This record gives sequence, structure tokens and C-alpha cells, in this order.
Amino acid sequence: MAEIGKTKLDSGWLAARSTDIQLTGTQLTTTHPPAGPTSPWMEAVVPGTVLATLVKNKLVPDPFYGLENESILDIADAGREYYTFWFFRTFHCNLSGNQHVDLNFRAINYYAEVYLNGHKMVLPEGMFRRHSLDVTDVLHPDKQNLLAVLVHPPNHPGTIPPEGGQGGDHEIGKDIAAQYVEGWDWMAPIRDRNTGIWDEVSISVTGPVKIVDPHLVASFFDNYKRVYLHTTTELENRSSWVADCALNIQVSTELEEGICLVEHLQTQHLSISPSTRVQYSFPELFFYKPNLWWPNGMGKQSLYNVSITVDVKGHGESDSWSHPFGFRKIESHIDNATSGRLFKVNGQPIFIRGGNWILSDGLLRLSKKRYKADIKFHADMNFNMIRCWGGGLAERPEFYDYCDIYGLLVWQEFWITGDCDGRGIPVSNPDGPLDHQLFLLCARDTVKLLRNHPSLALWVGGNEQTPPHDINMALKYDLRLHPDFAKLDENGQSIEDLSPILRDPSQYLDGTRIYIQGSMWDGFANGKGDFTDGPYEIQNPESFFKDDFYKYGFNPEVGSVGMPVAATIRATMPPEGWQIPLFKKLPNGYIEEVPNPIWEYHKYIPYSKPSLVHDQVLMYGTPKDLDDFCRKAQLVNYIQYRALLEGWTSRMWSKYTGVLIWKTQNPWTGLRGQFYDHLLDQTAGFYGCRSAAEPIHVQLNLATYFIEVVNTTSEKLSNVGIEASVWDLEGTCPYYKVSDKLSVPPKKTVPIIEMKYPKSKNPKAVYFLLLKLYNMSNNGILSRNFYWLHLSGGDYKLLEPYRSKKIPLKITSKVSITGSTYEIQMHVQNTSKKPDSLSLIYKNNFIARNGDGDYDTTAAEPVHCRMEEKHGVGVFQRICSRFSKEAEGAGLKVVQMNGADVGVAFFLHFSVHASKKEHKAGEDTRILPVHYSDNYFSLVPGETMPITITFEVPPGVTPRVTLNGWNNHSDYTVY
Repeated sequence: MAEIGKTKLDSGWLAARSTDIQLTGTQLTTTHPPAGPTSPWMEAVVPGTVLATLVKNKLVPDPFYGLENESILDIADAGREYYTFWFFRTFHCNLSGNQHVDLNFRAINYYAEVYLNGHKMVLPEGMFRRHSLDVTDVLHPDKQNLLAVLVHPPNHPGTIPPEGGQGGDHEIGKDIAAQYVEGWDWMAPIRDRNTGIWDEVSISVTGPVKIVDPHLVASFFDNYKRVYLHTTTELENRSSWVADCALNIQVSTELEEGICLVEHLQTQHLSISPSTRVQYSFPELFFYKPNLWWPNGMGKQSLYNVSITVDVKGHGESDSWSHPFGFRKIESHIDNATSGRLFKVNGQPIFIRGGNWILSDGLLRLSKKRYKADIKFHADMNFNMIRCWGGGLAERPEFYDYCDIYGLLVWQEFWITGDCDGRGIPVSNPDGPLDHQLFLLCARDTVKLLRNHPSLALWVGGNEQTPPHDINMALKYDLRLHPDFAKLDENGQSIEDLSPILRDPSQYLDGTRIYIQGSMWDGFANGKGDFTDGPYEIQNPESFFKDDFYKYGFNPEVGSVGMPVAATIRATMPPEGWQIPLFKKLPNGYIEEVPNPIWEYHKYIPYSKPSLVHDQVLMYGTPKDLDDFCRKAQLVNYIQYRALLEGWTSRMWSKYTGVLIWKTQNPWTGLRGQFYDHLLDQTAGFYGCRSAAEPIHVQLNLATYFIEVVNTTSEKLSNVGIEASVWDLEGTCPYYKVSDKLSVPPKKTVPIIEMKYPKSKNPKAVYFLLLKLYNMSNNGILSRNFYWLHLSGGDYKLLEPYRSKKIPLKITSKVSITGSTYEIQMHVQNTSKKPDSLSLIYKNNFIARNGDGDYDTTAAEPVHCRMEEKHGVGVFQRICSRFSKEAEGAGLKVVQMNGADVGVAFFLHFSVHASKKEHKAGEDTRILPVHYSDNYFSLVPGETMPITITFEVPPGVTPRVTLNGWNNHSDYTVY
């Protein structure tokens, strides 16, 4: 008897090109199965694409390396048959008499024939739909089962014009498929158009009654004190007799690891007629003051586990289902003050700072491990929203699982783009995809797949376009709000006027999230659909603070540069791709960057904008080589993106309600719009965002030079102070100012005082500014922000000779190892000068958040670490680790980096590598991904910074942690 539940079929697959196989599907699954990965059969990547399989088997080069994508046959030239592939595997499943088995494909691209033990079934067209096949009658319950799947590419793969373009020739828009695959201004074409079994395959065993697509909805009353959980599910009786069922729902919460508290347990009895599917709604479950789910930076991401089981009389357990659930309410409206869309979560306004997302990997090599790193990176940047762009995917449940865990709200678009659906050049597919009913089928199925995730915030019809009228109207109807979430229905009736059936929100397809017809409509951009998002190039940092930079309340796309570190360039390009741009001086005095052909192919965005923005890399002096260029580019990345978010936050609620950066990452080795590269190494822009998007933040308005305090929390800041200190290149502090006894209202940005050093007598041409916002009762640091600045009209070229200064550092570290996971706590001290005990400069005793992304500034004490010396430092914000008493004073490693100069230790950067006695020149030894509590940081004389580094180590590898900086050019091993 097989166990009730799901078994993934995610390994052991073989693949072969269909034209290389002369056998039928019936033969492959009866008399002539493949014997193994011998030609023409090969090991397959499932989930994944045909191209991912070919890359794995080295039958084509890596399309993301250098110009290798140009050597891979495009489907337009090779024909659809070239990328039509067989996939094959075997499995066992021991059934008993009353059990049923479904073969499930959570998504394929684009359609397929399935053969199981000689029996043929069909998976119809559509990239974004689930397929579930009842294979009970064709299964071999006591022996091996043979499964073969013939997967066909999209019907309209299109042709790539010589000039490239947004979505190629736009033919892919005729299908319900990802549109980015014909290439974009940030992406090279995907040669197989993502053909393949690209999502989870499984078999699920049930008894006679099957649970189908439960819907969970919470409604809130009395200021979130009284909460009701509504649950509706479909139940299918696949037997030929009446099934007497006991339907159970249980809600539990984890108190600590392995210990759960059952909040509710309810059983309902019902009978289901033979061969019938019914919809059943449970009586609502009441909760008093449940733990609410909050977005990142607003509170804890509390999740309950809701499980449903059905027992059938005479059979026992027939099926089970479970899902994490967060109690939260998301509302939005067009704000009168800004005309931007304003979001509220659990009644609290949330200022949106987030980014646009395409997908994790262009070959759809999707995994929980990769998703976890991706989403945690977004949370680490203090972002609170991710927009899933309409030319990409309806993201997978695993993506949403981690958004639930880390508190990222998700804007999910359907598969419409202006370029491919009516607004392209030339105008393309004005009526959208050819099959409107298929589009709606995929949309409704996607809603059912994702609707129980608390992170899912809104549905949007398309990117820079609305769906065709009939699709748009159908989506508006299908995704209409329940009155609990819309206040009144379209006829003005209150909820009390509605019938009992309509009063249960779980009976709606969704009913809880707003549907917006397009990304530039109804409170986004100018709200009318005009192209009023962007811009997408380098900007002067002060421009972001100016009133004329952006006119509208919520910008869904604003982008800029994204150069990775030099190690990534070397790892993803041959030596000819290591050449830095030529700097061509134009008659107007501006610089035009001329990148090498490989950078151009990888969509490099230059660091200059002739006639508007002088080259920001050259502001630091002419780079000598790749390492120098990339290091200077990181300085620009940090300033550019910190200024972008600080500029928006400076006008929080007065002009803006939110901003989404284009983009946070690339699904390949692109060179624009990213905070971490495809290998998962962060740029300095990542940490510029992390600083700027803190829930409580001190910042310098680069247009007015006023110091501002940002308080995005719901609590007033009382009795806080600001310390501003200026440091010159000689290591002295010519300007020091403390503003104390300050109060900052909740949800406000407040200008405090002008930073007047540039107006002082004989200010230095280049200088450093350190801002600290602190709690006056205990000197606990709420926010720390470090700037490097030049006088008006100047540049940073004086930093070039500053590199020769040798600033001494002391690095103390302690490591804890759990399995393959390392957590290293570092304390880095600038020992060039003893700290001044009269100031707060050295006291980085950071106020810890309550482990849930929120601050308690009134009760919080600064967190001190047992590594600290006499004046010690605390653990940074979210780092809640403590050294055990038993280990106090033991196991610490101390490394000194010698130097005789006094000054700021500038732009320090940790990196983690695999220790190797010998490695080839240019070999990439980095261990990735790594999570740093901060990086690309600077320390004034006497100051200490706590850094926590967390990473997984591959088997058999010993890690090595290095530190370099502006004053320490080569990697110095500190652990």
C-alpha cells in the first residue's frame, strides 16, 4: 500500500532529441525503453529546459559565457523539431485496491504527449498551467513504471532581428509563454525559448476522495483583535460509491523548533456522491489577537500551518493538504496628496522600496536553494516589495514560500508586455495572445496556485500595457474584491446585505487582492498608461533629491548601472572580455564609453551620459585595468543606488508613495541593473540600498545638504540624537556636530539641520562624512551612514593618492559551524588612532531589532558582544547571535593588518574563498552565495564595526575569508 501524499520525480531523467529517436512513445514505455545515458540519450535537467540539458551534457557551450550564445543554433534557424525532446524516467508505486494515483506536471513549455506503460495522454498548450493526469488504471502497482514525455516548443518562437530589440520580432506574444526569451535590452535570446519540463513533476497518491485547491482567507474586525479564518475546498469523489467523509482542519503554530501549539481542530461530516466534485466551505474559525504577518521592516513574518485531511468511512485517510498561512490584510488606494498608489498592511501605511524581478535563471534551473538566496538577498537590502515583471514568469510556489518567510510583498503580473502586445516597434499583436480563453485558463490556474501566500499583494494585467479588452474585463470580474476588502460592492451594498454564500470570501477566486490592469495605470507612473516610468541610465546622485527628477507618486521602474566585481568578469568572459571601456572625449567635454564587444553583448550600461552626466568612474581617476575599473565602479554603484532610494525616501508621503528599481538581478551574466550578479556575488549597490532602505535611517539630502531622519515605523522616535563628523584625507576631524533631544514622528522624514562643512572656511576638496542616529538614553546606534563627498563642481581624484596610505586594522573573529553552514562574527577596528572617549564615534553599539524586523527604540538596550574590548561594540541590527557563556573569551582569532598612517579605512570588502594550495591564474575560488551583515564599509580612526558572515561550504572545502579595501588593494586572509 502506497503512502498517501506526493512524491517528486526530480531526478533520474533522461532526454534525447526527438529526431534522433526512431521509436514511438508506446515502444519507449513498453518494449524498448532507453538503457541509460548512452547516445542519443543523455542525463536530463528536470525541472529545467532542453537548453539546460544540452549545457549540462556539454553538447552546447554555456550560453551565458562570453559570446558563446552566438554559437548555439536558434530555434528560428534550426526549426522547432530541433528543440523537440523526449524525456524519460522510471518509477515505482505500490497501490492498494481503493487508492488512486495522479501524475502531476506543475508546468511544461509548451505542450506535450505523455506515455505511461504504453498509454498515451496529452498535456495541452500553455506555459503557465498545471496538469494532473489520473493514471490509476495504467499504473503497474507492483513493478516498474515507464514514463516518456515528448515536449514541443512554443508554436510561435519567432525570429531574432539583427538589431535585437525588445522581444525580438514579438511573435512569442501570440503564445501564453514567457516573452523575454526572444531577447530584450538586458537579455540575449534564449535559443530554445525555454522549451522543456520546467517545473515540478510528481505523483500523488490518494484514497477515493481527493482535496483540490483549498482557499484560505482571513477577515479582520475590531482593529485586528477579532479575526476569522475562512476555508473553502473542492473535494472529488473518484469512487463509484457514496463516500461518507470526516473532513478535518487544523491550525497550528510553531512555538519553538519541533514544538507546535494547535490553535484550532475542527471536524465536519459530509457525504459525496459517486464520481462527483463538490465545493465545501468550513464554518469560520475564530482567533483572538493572532500573531500578524508583516512585511520586511514592519514586524515579524508570523506563519501558521493550516492542514486539511479527509477520512473516508471504511477506508481511513484519503488525502491531506497543508500550507503556511499568514494573517494579514493588504489594502491600497490612490493617495490624494501624491496621486500615487498607497499600500497599507494591517492598517499601517507602508512606503514601498523594492525592485523588479525577471526570473532566477534564464535556463529555468530553478531550485529552493537558489530561491532562498535570491529572496534573502532582497530582504537583506531592506526591500519590502518585488515586482514579477510580465515578460517573465508567474513565479513558483517556492519563490513565494521564501517571500512569505522573509517578508517581501509580491506584485505578480500576467504575461502581457507593451513590446509584444500592441505597443512595440513595429506594433505587434494588438489583440494579444491568439487564444484568449487559454490565457484566462492559465491566469485562473495561476491564481489558485498562489493565492494562499501572504506575500502576494496584487495582480497586474501586464507590463506597460493592459491585456486585450475581453481578457482585461474577465480578469477584473474574476479578481473582484470581496466586500470585506472592498468596503462596498459595485452596487453599494454592505456586507450585511449579501447572501450567506457570498459573505464567505474563500468562495471567491481570490477576493482579497486588488487587480490593476497595467503597470502604468491606476496610481502607478502617471496612472494613464503613458510611458512615464524610468529613466534607466546613470544619474548625478543629487538629481534624485530634486523636485523635477520624477513627477509622479509611484515609479514602477527606475534603473541604472550594474557592473559586477572583476572576479565575475573573469569567471564569465574570456580574456578579450577583460578589456575596460575606451573613454572617448566628445566636443562638448563629456565622455562616451566604448565597451568591448563582449560587454556590449552582455548589455553593459555606461557610467556616463553625454550631455547630462559626466563619467562617474572617471571622477576617481582613469582606471588602469579591470580590477581598478571594477573597484571604482563599485564606488559609483554604492553612491548611485543609495542616492536613488534616499532621494525617494526624502519625499516619503509628500511626493512619493513608492519606487521599484529596475532591476535587482539578471537571469544571466548581464552587465546592467543588478545588485548581485548571476553567480550570486553582491555589488556595492546592494549595500547602498541596504543602508538607504533601513526602517529608521539618517541621511544627507544631496540637494540641500540638510541631514534628515527617516522613520518608516509606526512608533515615534523620542530622545534621539544625531552625531555628524567630517574626516579629511589627513585623518583629522575638522567638523563635529551633535544634535540632541530630537523627536521624529512615525511614518515621517524630517529635515533636522544643515551640514555646513562645505560653507566653512577652507573646506577640503574631498572629505568623508559619518552620520549616526542614536538613542540618547544609552548611546545605542539606530542608524549609521558613511559618505564620501567632494565640493561642488569637483571630483574624487584626490582619493587616488589616498590609496597609498596604509591604515592599520585589527580583525577579531569567532566562528560557529553547524553542518556545512559557517557563521563568522567579525569585529574590524581601525587602530590608526585611539577612540575619543568624549565622543560617540567609536561606539557602534547598534540597537538590535526584535528578531522580527522591527525596532523597540524605547526599551532597547544596545547589544554588546563578548568579543568587545573596554569600549566594545555591539551586534549589528538584525544579528541576534550571542556567544555562549562557556565560550566566553575562547576561540577568538585576532589578525593585525599593519600600517603607519592615520585616517579613514576606506571601502573595506570581505570575500569568502575556497582554500587551495594551487590554483590556475584567473580561477574563480569564491564561495557563493555569502550573506554579509554589511560590506563595502569604511571606518574612521578608532571606530569598530561588527560584521556577521554566513555561508554554506561545499563538501571537502575549507573556507578562507579575505579583506581588501581602498587602502588594502590585495586580499588579506583574516580567517
